[in-house]
Formats: sequence, structure tokens, C-alpha cells
Amino acid sequence: MADWILRGGTVIDGSRGPRRRADVAIAGDRIAAVGKVAKTAGAREIDVAGLVVAPGFIDVHTHDDRALLASDMAAKASQGVTTVITGNCGISLAPLSLRQAPPPPLDLIGDTADYAYPRFADYLAALDTSPPAINAAALVGHSTLRAGAMTELDRPARADEIARMQQRLAEALGAGAIGMSSGLYYAPAAHAPSSEIEALAQLLRPAGAIYTTHMRDEAEHVLDSLDESFEVGRTAQVPVVISHHKTTGIANFGRTAETLPKIAAAMAEQQIGLDAYPYIASSTVLRTERLDEAQKVLITWSKAMPEQAGRELADIAREWGVSIREAAQRLQPAGAIYWMMDEADVRRVLAFDNTMIGSDGLPHDVHPHPRLWGTFPRVLGHYCREVGLFGLETAVRKMTGLPASRFGLSGRGIVAEGAYADLTVFDAETIIDRATFAGPTLPAAGIANVFVNGRPVWSDGKSSGERPGRALRRQHMQAEAR
Repeated sequence: MADWILRGGTVIDGSRGPRRRADVAIAGDRIAAVGKVAKTAGAREIDVAGLVVAPGFIDVHTHDDRALLASDMAAKASQGVTTVITGNCGISLAPLSLRQAPPPPLDLIGDTADYAYPRFADYLAALDTSPPAINAAALVGHSTLRAGAMTELDRPARADEIARMQQRLAEALGAGAIGMSSGLYYAPAAHAPSSEIEALAQLLRPAGAIYTTHMRDEAEHVLDSLDESFEVGRTAQVPVVISHHKTTGIANFGRTAETLPKIAAAMAEQQIGLDAYPYIASSTVLRTERLDEAQKVLITWSKAMPEQAGRELADIAREWGVSIREAAQRLQPAGAIYWMMDEADVRRVLAFDNTMIGSDGLPHDVHPHPRLWGTFPRVLGHYCREVGLFGLETAVRKMTGLPASRFGLSGRGIVAEGAYADLTVFDAETIIDRATFAGPTLPAAGIANVFVNGRPVWSDGKSSGERPGRALRRQHMQAEAR
């Protein structure tokens, strides 16, 4: 029996194998058949002739912790994303309960009231109770662990504080977290020595968990930061993912020609992955020390002056008759988009064979970076079809089969009989991002249908209203993979 039949499409299965014409049948939450599927009584059919049927895209780098509970996830479903990895850059909603304002950059994903999960199990239970529209696999943030275990964050953790962080990390891993992330670039973690990270990372290997990192530096000292990241993986004997790999600042344009061979060499010795987003502008909290590195800065939110969201910092400073640095101080706390990367570097990283795709979108922002709504169609439409960086099978693998393998998402990232029915149907000739820096929340073109666990979440250019997503717990996925 089948509930749905996608009839006559071109299947690109996520493995980088050749495309083929095939029907895809869905029964319950699984793919029942791929090939020639006979008419089935009661099955709803969708004619997808001329369209690509691919695994649902996996966004490996998100800050969707709160958005999963608070929104219909249209920003991701409209791109064909069916699973997100949350808790990146050292920032996760759990395990943490706050009574005061979260220290930046924890305010990127929520306000005080949103940090209401003293145990990681509490957060995953909330996803069970109020299922999201798409799936989520969650990392524990090192900065979140620090905020819950330390009263002063501007120093290395003491032994007793590391012990408290270890206890909370162990609880999170026991509840189903897939690993730990760090954001060593940011103030809450910048004072943490490598030994602090290694003391926590040693808990990951027995659990079969992963370590991801927003490295300490992506500019002048990027090579040193890569060495530090690799050493954590070697010492703890765990897989490492380098988050949103790039080299920033004009002085470092072109240096991905140094970093990528270094990453490739490390991959021959240990398990290393990396992800990237397809834009030359980054986005995070507004930091005065970054202003000199950026060619342009756009404000995404400001608690002090919310009406300034969406404006260039230089224009605000000119209007106020002050320096850019003074204007930035007046806007705090705030977020910003920074133009500080070179297009040739972005293309080089995207084309690197083992690069996965991650949006790094910030759904809490008032005026977000367009990567929140546009990343995956931009890769498929602009960089694959228009620029020709890689073929369509390779592009699909970068956002499906490769991340599913890297993060242990068993049964996902593949179009095959018995796999979960997470599927995206798109038009390879028209798919393109429409979100811009001026209009950052426009849905992409070319996404026809999106299924999560066998149920439609996006079709005819709008959300279905269904919420079939699941909290993907590490232990369950590991058991399925056996």
C-alpha cells in the first residue's frame, strides 16, 4: 500500500550516483518503492515529470533552536530543508535556565524567557510535545554550558566548573544530543583554553558523538585555529566539523588556497568535515572590533533602537554625526551583517569535495541575512546551474547524503526503499533564491513539494500547516544504523 506516489520524476538519490527516471512511493513515514510503481487504490498521486526528486535537504549549521518551537519553519521548508542541526557555534537553548539577559552571542537565538530548559532532556521533550514542521538533531553549546556553570566568563574554567559542565554535557548526551559545539571566537568562550574543550570532548567518544566548532579565528590566525580544532579531535578521538569555513578580512582574501589543502591533509589522518554558506557576507552580533575588517555593515537588530534594523551602519553614523564605532556602541546590544569575504574564496570552499551546505541563518533577527531563506536554492540555482561549480548530483550530495553520513542521521539523506520519506521536489531549471539583503524573507523559486516523514509540509508556494518533524536522538539513530 502507498499513501503518496510521486510519478515520473528524475530521482537524484543523494549518493552522487547518476540520476534516473523513477516513481517514488511513500507509505507512512518511509519510502516504499523507487522505480516503476503501479497504480495503488487510495494513494494520492503527484505528477512530477520534468522535476527532480531528491532527499530532503539537511541544513547542517543552524540556530533554529527556538524557531522550531515558535514558527512553522517556512524559512527552511520553502528551501526544501527537512532536517536541521541546531546548537551550533557554542550556542544552544539547553541546558540553561536564565533570570537575566543572555550574554552575547546567546541572545542570537533567544531572550531570557527562552532559556527555560535546565536539562537537555527538557528541550527535547518540548520538541516531542509540540512537534516542529521539520526534523531536528541537536548539539550542546559549550558557551551555554559555560553560562550555566560559571559566574565570570572572562577566564578559564576551574576544575569544579569543568566538572559541572561535564555533568550537564553527560546528561545532554544521555538525552539524545548528537554532540557538542564551540564558539571560541565569542566572548563567553574566547578565554577557554584548548584543555577546557578537550576535557569536555573526551565525553563524546564513548557516546559516538561529534564536535563542531566556530573556530577561534578565521582571519590572520586561521591556520593556527585549524590546528587547534584538529588537535581537539585527535586528543578526544572524535570527528570534527569546521563550521562555516571561510577566511575573513581583506588581508586574508585568497587564503582558502592555504586552508583547504591543510584540511584535506588532516582528513587523511582523522575524521574532519566542514560546511559553508554561499554568500560573501557573514552575520552575528554587532562587535566594534569587527568594524575595521568589514567593507560594509548592515544592522539586523538592535535592542536599544529597534527601528534601525535593516539600515547600513555608515548611514546611521552619518545621520547622527558620530563615528561608526560610536554609532555601534549606541545600538548595543545588536546584530549585524558584515561584508568581509572574497567571492573567489566562497567558490573555492563550496567546490571543495567534502564541503557540506549550512545556512547559518538567524531566525531571531528582525532583518535577517538572506541566507536564512535562500541558501540551498542559491547553491542549486546560482552556483550549480549558472556558475557551473559542480554538477547537480554533487550539489545534492553536499546537502543530503554527505551530511547524513557525517552527522549519523541514519535513514535520511537518501532516496531508497526503506529510507525515511524526507523528500524535496524541485525544478532544476528554475530553482533560485529570491531573498536579498534588502528583502531577506522572500521564499525561493522552484521548490514544488517537500515531504517530512511522509507528510507534505510545503507545496504550491506555501506551508501545509502540518508538523510531522521529530527530535532525532542520537541513540535511536545509532540503533537504526546497526
